[in-house]
Amino acid sequence: MSNKTVVITGGNSGIGLAIAHEVAQRGATVCLACRDQRKAAAAREEIMQRTPGAQVELYPLDLASFDAIEHFVRSFSSRHDRLDALINNAGAVPTRQQFTAEGFELQFGGNYLGPFLLTHRLLPLLQVAADAGGVGRGDARIVNMSSIAHNVGRIDLNTARGRKPYRVLPAYAQSKLGNLLMSHTLARRLPPGITSQAMHPGGVASPLYRDLPSWQYAVMKPFMIGPERAGRLAAELALGPARRGQTGGYFSIQHPRIESAAARNKALQDVLYQQSCIWTEVDPMHSRLPTQMAA
Repeated sequence: MSNKTVVITGGNSGIGLAIAHEVAQRGATVCLACRDQRKAAAAREEIMQRTPGAQVELYPLDLASFDAIEHFVRSFSSRHDRLDALINNAGAVPTRQQFTAEGFELQFGGNYLGPFLLTHRLLPLLQVAADAGGVGRGDARIVNMSSIAHNVGRIDLNTARGRKPYRVLPAYAQSKLGNLLMSHTLARRLPPGITSQAMHPGGVASPLYRDLPSWQYAVMKPFMIGPERAGRLAAELALGPARRGQTGGYFSIQHPRIESAAARNKALQDVLYQQSCIWTEVDPMHSRLPTQMAA
C-alpha cells in the first residue's frame, strides 16, 4: 500500500475519474478537487466499489475563482502536511463567452490561470515530499493536462479578459498552449525533487465537451477513444517509479505527438509566466536554466 497523496482536479468524471481509478489501484490516497460535490461523492463511491479499501477524499474547488482556490489550499493543508503529486486535469469548453470571478475569460482563467495559481499555492507541500530523505532527494510531481489543440493556439495577453468576437476554439487552444508553456516553465524553475510533465490525453469522449452542440458532438464521437488509456498515462507520470526525476516532457496517447515551436519557446514561456505571477499575485520562481529562444 502506497503512502502517497495525489490531488486530481476535476476527478469526478471523464479523464479525471479514470485517473482517480488508476491512482487508487496504485494504493495512493486520492483527493478529488471538484466543483460539483454531488458528482464527486458519486465518483468516490464508484472508486471504492472498484478498489475496496481505497482512500478517497473530497474537496470543493472552482478553478474559476482565486478565493475558491485559496480556500481549497487551506482545507487540504489542514489535513495533509505534504503532497506527492498534483494532477491539473480539470477544464471547460464553454461555447459562449463567460468570465471567472476575477474577470478573466473563462477558458484562459479557469483552464490555465486557475491551475497556475493552484500549483504555486501547493508548492510548499510538494516541497515537503521533495525533501523527504534530504533536500531535493524526495519525489514530488506535477502533471499538466494539455491538448494537441495547443498547436493552433496563440498567446495573446490582450484577450485574457475577453475576446471580441468570442470563438471557442482559439480560446481553448490558447488555454492549452498556456498549460504546456506553464509545464515547461515549471520544469526549468522548480527546485530539485519536484518535476513537471505535460500530456495530451488523446481524443477522449469526455464531459469536457458537454457544452458543444449535440450535432457537433455526434460527429466527433465516432473518432474518440475512452478515457482509460489517458488515466493510465497520467497515473504513470504521477506515480510510476520509472518516471522518477523525469521532467519537462510532453506525452500523448495518440500519434503523431506534435509539439508546436511556440510551446518550446523559452522567451514566450517566461513572458507568460511573469505576467501570470502578476495576475495571481504569486512570487515568481527563478529559472535554474538560462533563457533563450527556442529553435
